[in-house]
Amino acid sequence: MTIPYTGTLYPASQPDPYLPLVKEIFRIEEVTWGNEKQNFLVRYRGKLLVNSQVAYENLSKSLKSLDVTPLFRVEDGSEVIVLLKGIVKPRPSNPWINLILFIVTGVSVIFAGTLFEYRGPISSDLNEMMPFLLPALLRGLAFAGTLLAILLAHEFGHYLAARYHRSEVTLPYFIPFPFSPFGTMGAFIQLKEPPKNKRILLDIGIAGPLAGLVIAIPLLFLGLYLSELDKLPLFLANGQAISLEGNSILYLIMKYIIFGDWLPAPINLAGLNPFLYWLRYFFTGQPIPYGAQDVMLHPVAWAGWAGLLITALNLIPAGQLDGGHILYSLFGKKSRILLPFVLVALIILGTVWSGWWLWAFLIFLLGRMHAEPLDQITPLDPRRRALAVFGLVVFILVFTPIPLSVFS
Repeated sequence: MTIPYTGTLYPASQPDPYLPLVKEIFRIEEVTWGNEKQNFLVRYRGKLLVNSQVAYENLSKSLKSLDVTPLFRVEDGSEVIVLLKGIVKPRPSNPWINLILFIVTGVSVIFAGTLFEYRGPISSDLNEMMPFLLPALLRGLAFAGTLLAILLAHEFGHYLAARYHRSEVTLPYFIPFPFSPFGTMGAFIQLKEPPKNKRILLDIGIAGPLAGLVIAIPLLFLGLYLSELDKLPLFLANGQAISLEGNSILYLIMKYIIFGDWLPAPINLAGLNPFLYWLRYFFTGQPIPYGAQDVMLHPVAWAGWAGLLITALNLIPAGQLDGGHILYSLFGKKSRILLPFVLVALIILGTVWSGWWLWAFLIFLLGRMHAEPLDQITPLDPRRRALAVFGLVVFILVFTPIPLSVFS
């Protein structure tokens, strides 16, 4: 039942116990009583009398003892307060699970790094392999230490931002994946309760990528400094293959700073001007740079490059990814309009790197879900709006259209 508010309780047979609390912060113009099917207690339409962030804090604290959660919304241009029965009560998590997963992931990353760096014979005789295995293990440890430092910084960026805002959140869950280039599928944390407003959502969402980059960029510079330049082969014999890491704008610039050249530096530009050549190579990996001068990555550089890639994947502007949080904090539910364009872009990129098809499928399944704040009236302040735009710019700088290419 919806009625205009006239200053009296309605209906008389059902006194409104929440009205005195709501009137302190809200000028009520219309009241709608809910029921079990509508899944809300009461909806008030009107205008906030005080700052929306302060209003939500005060009202949520006042309603907590009544076991009621308020939602702040904008509907048809009007401000709305919706009261829901119940309060989210975060369940305690088991930190031993986080610790065990981290240890297993650490072993998995060391294994993958050692396997990647091994240059000796494959033999059943361990004594024959040992002279090559120990150096590979040391380089694998350098790779693992670098990559885990970046992942830890990323996840604890999220965690500490959430704790700063007193949002309940789990410790990071690391995902081991030993038979892969990196030995891990990354890590994630889980919010145990919805964020209060878009400001908190942005802070939590962007803290991870920025914290990860603070560690990844210096370590990648160090790794590139430790790396060497060499020529790629002019041709490959039968059965030979070479894999090349992809380029992002930031990675290209960092290689240029260290080596003074755009790498891989081709023998010729195939008759194109430099800009068109690099534009084509950046998005297609063609032409294959046979004979080009390129950097032979030190394990620290390889892990640093992986850190940029992980950051880029997290910043894809969709769903519950960090980029999706940033986009939602900027545009609210309107951000969903971008989802089809993201999917089409990934499908097109999948024609040159098939891994994007898996990402398109996952985002199609999960990209419509967002961590919707309880208070959707409070907007981003100018500083956070600029920070959100900066996060989208970072995505452009670290995005790698072709993460890995293999040619033979």
